[in-house]
Amino acid sequence: MENFSCDLDTPVPDWIIEHPETLAIFKELGIDYSCGGKSLAYSCGERGLDSEAVLAKLLSCVSD
Repeated sequence: MENFSCDLDTPVPDWIIEHPETLAIFKELGIDYSCGGKSLAYSCGERGLDSEAVLAKLLSCVSD
């Protein structure tokens, strides 16, 4: 992963801008990806999702 800067504090739209391939995961999990700058951690909390598990899934997607 070169220059990977997305993490739990990164706003969801920034994940998609930097790594468009993550959009499918956000859709699959029902995470609002146009959420006006809410962090990944906050967005996971809104959906009752384990933020660390979601982060791992996203990191796996972008490192493939």
